This record gives sequence, C-alpha cells and structure tokens, in this order.
Amino acid sequence: MIVQVSQLSATAGSSVLVDRVSFEVWAGEVTALVGASGSGKTTSALSLLGECGDGVRLDGHVEVDGRVVVDSNGPMAAAQHIRGRVVAYMPQHPGSALNPARRVGVTLRELARLHHPGEEVVDEAVRAAQVDGNALRRFPHQFSGGQRQRVALAQALTCRPKVLVLDEPSTGLDSLTRWQLVKELRELTAGGLGILLLSHDLDLVRALTTRVVVLDAGHVIGTDVIPDSPQLPATGTTTPGQPLLQAMNLSASLRPRGRDLVLHELDLAVRAGSCLGVVGRSGSGKTTLARCLAGLHERFTGQLLLDDEPLPVLRKRSREQNRRIQYVWQEVRGSFDERRPVDQQVARTAERLRGRPPKEAHAEAVATLARVGVAAITAARPPSRLSGGELQRAALARAVLAHPDVLICDEITTALDDHGTALVVELLTELKDRGTALIWIGHDLGLVAALADQVMVIDAGRVVEQGPPDRVMTQPVSELTRRLVRAVHLGHPEAPPALIPEPRSEPRR
Repeated sequence: MIVQVSQLSATAGSSVLVDRVSFEVWAGEVTALVGASGSGKTTSALSLLGECGDGVRLDGHVEVDGRVVVDSNGPMAAAQHIRGRVVAYMPQHPGSALNPARRVGVTLRELARLHHPGEEVVDEAVRAAQVDGNALRRFPHQFSGGQRQRVALAQALTCRPKVLVLDEPSTGLDSLTRWQLVKELRELTAGGLGILLLSHDLDLVRALTTRVVVLDAGHVIGTDVIPDSPQLPATGTTTPGQPLLQAMNLSASLRPRGRDLVLHELDLAVRAGSCLGVVGRSGSGKTTLARCLAGLHERFTGQLLLDDEPLPVLRKRSREQNRRIQYVWQEVRGSFDERRPVDQQVARTAERLRGRPPKEAHAEAVATLARVGVAAITAARPPSRLSGGELQRAALARAVLAHPDVLICDEITTALDDHGTALVVELLTELKDRGTALIWIGHDLGLVAALADQVMVIDAGRVVEQGPPDRVMTQPVSELTRRLVRAVHLGHPEAPPALIPEPRSEPRR
C-alpha cells in the first residue's frame, strides 16, 4: 500500500467540503474517486500533497509512502519531500499545469534534470502519454485541448512518481484516444505505478479501476459500486429554412502567410433552431473552427456570413454581432477573472450586451446558473472556489445570458458528470426549440448525435463525412467515423485498445 487516507476532513469556515473520507492506493492498481462536480474529489486528492485551498483546514490522517503528510494538526512538513518523485498530480485543466512562455520540450527536460539527473526519462514519458516527439518544440497554446491533456500527462510522468493522481484525464479526448489512454495506463500500472483516478467518465472507471469510492457532497456514499450511465434521448430534428451562419471555403493556419494549415476548404451551414455537431480526434481542427466562427482566429481565408451578410473578425464586430454569436470554449477557467465572484461575471453579459440593469441582470444570472445546477451560494464565490464542472456550467450560463442567435459550444460537457450533462442538454434543447442555432463541438460522437440534426466529422482539418446522425451512426462512410462509432463505449468488444490504429487523414471527397 502506497497511500492510506483515513477519516480525512476538509472545512472552510463553517462549510464542510470533505467529511471523514477514507481510501487506499496500492502499487500496480487504480483507485477511483467518483462523484458529481463539487463532491470533494479534488480536495481529497490534493491532500496527498498536503495541499488545500485558501481558508481550508485539513484534518484526519494521510500517509504516503510511509510518510505522514496530514494529521490532526493539518499538513505536515513531509509533504514538501514527496511532490513530484513520489506523488505527481495532473490537474483537470491542463492549461494551468503548462507554462505558456516555454516550449514543451524545455519544460520536460528541466523536470528530468530536477528529479532524475543523468537519466533519459523524457522520451519514455512522451511515449507513454501518446505525445508526438516532434511536438516538443511547440508552445502549449499551439496544441488542442486534448493534446494539452496528454502533454500535461507527459509532464507528470517525467517525474517517475510512485503514485499518479489523474484529475479527469479523459477531458477533451475523443473515443479512440480514450482507448489508447486505457492501454497506456494499464501498462503503467503493470510496471508498479499506483494511480488515483478522479473521473466522471464511468466507462473509463470501469475499464481501469481496482476499487471505487463514490462521493457525494463530501461524504462517502458507496464503494465498488459504479452507477449506470443514463441514456440521453435523441432530440435532433431537421429544420427547414435559410442558413443563419455559413462558412464557405474556410481554411485556417497557425502561422502567417498560410503556413501550418489546420483547416482545409471547409464548408458548413447552420439554420435557426437546428444543431450542427462537429466531431473528430484531438488536434483535428475542431477548436480552430470554433475560434474562426467566433472571430477569435484571424488567420483564415474564405467567407463567413451571418444572415447572408459578411461577418468580420471579433475586433471589428459590432456589439449586436457579438451578442448574436456566443462561444463557450473548452478550457473555461482562464476566461474568468479570479478577483470577482462568478455570478457577477455571468451577470455582466446581460448588462453589456443586452443593456439590462445590474439587479435584473444578477437575478437572471442566478436563475440561469441554478438551471444548470450551480447554486447561488456557490456562484457567489470566486472562480478558484468552484470545481471544474461548476465553472464549465457557469461559462455556458454566461453565454446564454446574451440571448444569442448562434451558440458555439466547444467540449462543454467534458468536466461534467451524467447529471450535469443532462442539465446542460436540457437547457440546450430548450434554446434550440426557441430558435437558437447550436454548433456543438465534441469528442463524444454518441452525445453529439443525441442532440444534433447534422453531424460533421473532420480529420486533419478536412471534412471526411457529414449527414444526419442516424445515418452517420448506423452507416458510416469514412474509416475514421466507423472507428469512432465502434469506440463510443469503451467496453465495446469490437474495439479493444490494442486493435485501434492511429487515424490517417483522408482527402475530402
């Protein structure tokens, strides 16, 4: 046994965040903490490092590799000596773990020199995390969200820890890459690594874990019992009418003068009251597409039209155009001001884009946040005091308060449990029924197909398939789509991890 947590409690003033939680992590095994957003998973996991948020007090007993890290007096000095080499932590939002000013390879080599001088550990970590070795010269902002997740995993593995804490490691990963992640994590545990997995991805939990601890509002409510995932109803309907938002012959690059193209002559159209689902592997160009439509990516060619009128980049859009097109991006924590309460930031959208009085805007913000499961007392806190799933839903509520005509959602359920996902789907379905056009960009083909009227599959920046979700799910044309359909559920017998090859780019037909 490498980790023993007994009767762990965490309090912030009169609020109890974690109440007498106990669990163990053994070498070569995976222990999972499962629960809704805000259930105490991250607080419990950070106790292994002797860490806690501002104003939070830890109590109980936490022992890691024979050293007491937390006792009745709180964190112990021993916690400083286990970080990295004994326990490595990969946070839920990979952007917060990566230095935006340094190339990835430089950071990894520095960690290797710090923890294992003279040893070649970087190549080993990069292979285990499925990071292309040619990508080490890039900066974090040059990766997609799913790719940053794997870079953050490589950063943790470079320390060669005895215990690896993974906080929502499948966030932003497509189904095929999730399969590969399962395969790599199994190989790591076979080598003796102990893993503490924090996840709402129940398929991932079933595929990996030896023991499961289910948390709810800081309490252990069960062990070794994984709840079934509810089936979401199909809500997509074909909506007639002229396109509201169009992209024609859209190409985009990462560098000036059209170098490093990530989108190639892509066309799309979405009508009022309809939903276009965009799926593809991590790094396929989905987020670049979303940023082009939102006006945030300026290195593109082609045409963007809103109501048949040219749509400029964001800095040249009018306030009304900004209101009409809203974008909820994948890594939401960086989009909030840490110095202001979340509810005030959500309300600010209604004030600035719709001219609502502050009190009225705040009341609307609180009501919308409640619709997606973020209570008023939680929303009144600064962003650092909210879980990843709560902040993700707050970002959606902020965009909804603009009353947009087009809502672009980029992986907005990656940090959510099944209940939170159902609340989001319910709200988006209601918006669609009111006439809002939705563009849902995701890695979960099954979830996207449940809401979309049309599904577009892109690979290496090219459209490889497009059509109604029923046809795409039952009669896929491209090889990539066929593999995505087979891998919708991790436990599907036709898609074992070892048999899924890397996808090959297919020319647009």
